[in-house]
Amino acid sequence: MQVFAGLSQERIVFGLALLLCILFAVALPGFLTADNILNLVRSVSILGILGVAMGLVVIGRGIDLSLVSLMAVSVAWTLSLIGRDMPLAEALAIGLVFSLFIGAVNGWLVGYVEVPAIFATLAMGTLVYGFGRYFLFDLDVVYMPDSALQILWLGQGKLFGIPVPIFVFAVVCLVGYLFLRYARSGRYLRAIGDNLLAARVAGVPARPIIVLQYVLSSLIGYIAGIVTAGSVASMNTRLAISTYVYDVILVVVLGGIGLSGGKGNIRNVIVGTLLIGVLLNGMTIMDIQYTVQNVIKGIILLTAIMIDTILNPRDEQTAQQGDI
Repeated sequence: MQVFAGLSQERIVFGLALLLCILFAVALPGFLTADNILNLVRSVSILGILGVAMGLVVIGRGIDLSLVSLMAVSVAWTLSLIGRDMPLAEALAIGLVFSLFIGAVNGWLVGYVEVPAIFATLAMGTLVYGFGRYFLFDLDVVYMPDSALQILWLGQGKLFGIPVPIFVFAVVCLVGYLFLRYARSGRYLRAIGDNLLAARVAGVPARPIIVLQYVLSSLIGYIAGIVTAGSVASMNTRLAISTYVYDVILVVVLGGIGLSGGKGNIRNVIVGTLLIGVLLNGMTIMDIQYTVQNVIKGIILLTAIMIDTILNPRDEQTAQQGDI
């Protein structure tokens, strides 16, 4: 344990990413070309944006398993409303308000009702998907209406020759960093994740901050969903019942944000996203089957959680709460 304690998981992961880059560059012709590197970063930009959302919640000693489900349903409803001739701005506002409302309910359940986050958000994800499919839209895939083609620029456009999703990812990371570093509520969030009881004794408004972290998660998730819809001109709501949320958790844990809360920053999300991006790009070029890729990602996630347990041991308070 002393050997692991002297290491930084962030540095280890960054080193692994560089090592994979070198190996893939030698073994796979064209891997280090400018076009492939841009495509690599662009392909994981949405995963990285969602990683920022999940990272904020995990730093606050929570988890948001409804993130992907809420993203898919809220954006699909937005596209559906636009397809019914609702003005673009109004439909975007309605979808955003819906997403923020569900995020606030998640926070209320965790912060005020004190339902463990893993159960509250798991149930909410299932509820949101079922509600959306029954009441809000009829199809698994909701396509981009012609009147919403402006959204395509967010997913397919370029700025100074660089894909726009990369810029969106960078802006979300910057805002997340500034929030955690300089905003009072950001410092409160980290304090709650580090020691909830001590934060309350120090006068931190714990319950409102817990609600805030889930509202921020839903906001960032909605942004990620709009970029996703712009990338493929549609929203596939079956993402809600896919394993995509575990890819998001993989990015967060692999980057070094401790599941015990209070530890980590946005830089960890960037490092985790970089490694996963390099790995997925290399496996795609090697034409490795999707199911085999899932096995590899599962092994990596399990390994990352084991390392996190060693580097960030669960304290007595965490164990008593039963949170992950």
